[in-house]
Amino acid sequence: MFKQLSLLALVGLAFAQQNDTTLDLAAALNSTDELSILKGVIPAAVLQQLSGLTNITILAPSNAAFGEVDNETLSSLTSNQGLLTALLQYHVLNGTYLASAITNSSVFVPSSLTNPLFTNVTGGQVVEANSNDGNVTFYSGLLSNSSVTTADVNFTGGVIHIIDRLLVLPENAADTLSAASLTSLRGALNATDLVSTVNDTPNITVFAPSNEAIQDIGSALANLTTQQITDILTYHVVTTGDIGYSSKLKNGTTLKTANGNDLTVTIGDGGIFVNNARVVTSDILIANGVLHVIDEVLNPTNQTIASDSSSEGEPVFEGAMPASDVPFTSGQPTPTTTISPEATEAADPTQTGATGGSSSSSSSAAAAPMKTGAVGMGALFGAAAVYLV
Repeated sequence: MFKQLSLLALVGLAFAQQNDTTLDLAAALNSTDELSILKGVIPAAVLQQLSGLTNITILAPSNAAFGEVDNETLSSLTSNQGLLTALLQYHVLNGTYLASAITNSSVFVPSSLTNPLFTNVTGGQVVEANSNDGNVTFYSGLLSNSSVTTADVNFTGGVIHIIDRLLVLPENAADTLSAASLTSLRGALNATDLVSTVNDTPNITVFAPSNEAIQDIGSALANLTTQQITDILTYHVVTTGDIGYSSKLKNGTTLKTANGNDLTVTIGDGGIFVNNARVVTSDILIANGVLHVIDEVLNPTNQTIASDSSSEGEPVFEGAMPASDVPFTSGQPTPTTTISPEATEAADPTQTGATGGSSSSSSSAAAAPMKTGAVGMGALFGAAAVYLV
């Protein structure tokens, strides 16, 4: 639903868009009362820098969006120019994207956020853009979604879309696993000294087995050495080539994993598969790439590939029996924020209606946009919250 503007602001916007294509950024921000808080928090130096850019899209949080942020977080944000600048940079997309150019096939658009304190993605941390029935939505860290309430406010450098929620900076891989209740995988990475690898390697793609998937092969894991478990875990991580956002996963694609073996992508009636496992939650953005949740554990010694007609993953650890408890979960940290189950379910790519031979590039998160809770320090900044203190 579009927010109601005052008559004066509406007339001003219409006049600016129809008759004045040289409106500068400051004037564009002044053209509606909805952006008064944003204009007030942008440091003068940052506003000047943004005003000098061209061919950009600014995702401008409305006053209502700032109203969701608790007072402590907002105060900390405005008093820390480095963090504020990084957050603002994440709201500036490289390229001019009119609302009409965004379709129901997800695209992953690089932003101006390149600060290595906050991201390790070549070309700038991305947001996912998608449109469903004309409603444009942008997805950021932890599957948080921000809907466009006023589109295509023109200014000299490009276009502004007013959004109803601040974007969330993607967290590191380990903290995202905790937020997504993937504590078994996080514990396994910790037990094999791989946490820093998945957190610090640039442009990474992680296929993350659910807790249930790891529990289901508990008896097999109990008989493996640490090195064998390491080989299995690194088979779930892709560190070469492009980041494997869903739009990049084509039917028949092979991906070179960190342990040197290949994974094969299949797009079928059941959605996206890697080898034997189905992607049940796609495109969780992390600080250094992307994470997809899968329903089975991959096995580098049994590289079974799903068929086009598969509806779910198939186990590939012969004779494995479930463990009584979820392995590796003991002693794992309590997350500062969590991904809501509704958002996780909405990002199940089996809801996209993908067909064999095509790319399941539209995230079903866009088909069912979900709001998570009120925004606090941990939810908004994730691992970057440390820079507030």
